[in-house]
Amino acid sequence: MILLASVYVDVVSLYQMRYGFIDLHTHGIGRYDTRTNRPDNILKMAELHKEAGTAAILPTIYSAPIDVMRRNMEAVKQAMKMQDEGCKSSTPLSPPVLRGELKGGVVHRASCILGVHLEGPFLNPLRCGALDKNSFIRPTISSLRKLIAGYEDIIKIITIAPEIPGALKVIEKCIEFGMRVNMGHSDAAFEQAVEGKKAGATGVTHIFNAMRPFHHRNPGLAGLGLLDEDVYVEVIADGIHLHPKTLELIFSKKRLDRIMLVSDSVVKAAKEISKKGILTGGGITLSGSIKVLKGVGIPDAEIMEAAIDNPKRYLSL
Repeated sequence: MILLASVYVDVVSLYQMRYGFIDLHTHGIGRYDTRTNRPDNILKMAELHKEAGTAAILPTIYSAPIDVMRRNMEAVKQAMKMQDEGCKSSTPLSPPVLRGELKGGVVHRASCILGVHLEGPFLNPLRCGALDKNSFIRPTISSLRKLIAGYEDIIKIITIAPEIPGALKVIEKCIEFGMRVNMGHSDAAFEQAVEGKKAGATGVTHIFNAMRPFHHRNPGLAGLGLLDEDVYVEVIADGIHLHPKTLELIFSKKRLDRIMLVSDSVVKAAKEISKKGILTGGGITLSGSIKVLKGVGIPDAEIMEAAIDNPKRYLSL
């Protein structure tokens, strides 16, 4: 604890006030989400995230028919144009920008929109989670081109199931376009996950969720994410998607500079499990996740790295 102005403030809070958290996987917050054609809805998302202490976000597009995903991406692209110059995704997130200060002394009222994260449509219906499996399609280069044409500059991450026939070639093509590829919503066996990494995938979307469960004879994608020295993993630390002991396992076993906290937040707070036993998304922001991790006993320095430094590194900001 640090004594500041005669008030005890924890280290994480001080670091957050100076730099702000970075959330690379958020679908929505409050009454607003990415299933919209309206850029003002995306800006409202950014404002609410800023109020919760998040400095930068990647609005995450739900899997849907390609034309719908493109309309959703257009809303984000227009919202990015409407934001201040200091929030453009091409601008490195220097400490002054993360604090919300520009050269002219203007304070950002919203989180910087860094681009988009596409969660689909090249996913495995066996591990659809709360996503619409009817929107999933076979990965082909032609489908990828139809999806991303005109939006290559704002697509920062795309989640793909590596075991689906054709996925490895699509992963390779995404890397050529300069995107980061996460593996997720996947039934991949361990060996198939390794092939995804060889094709260029560098991350795992919300580890342990919407993927083949870890098994002692086949650790699957979760096992690769936990053990591989290079692969980054998204962690939803809301106390619901992952048991506290699972959070302890991740932070004790995983390489610490490869853990990224995400909210996976949605419009309706998902603190309830559906009738099918499926979680529909996160119900808290990264600030809430910090509280959960501190309650679990994760050291402040490791929390700061996972909430700020690692996502910044992942996008090369």
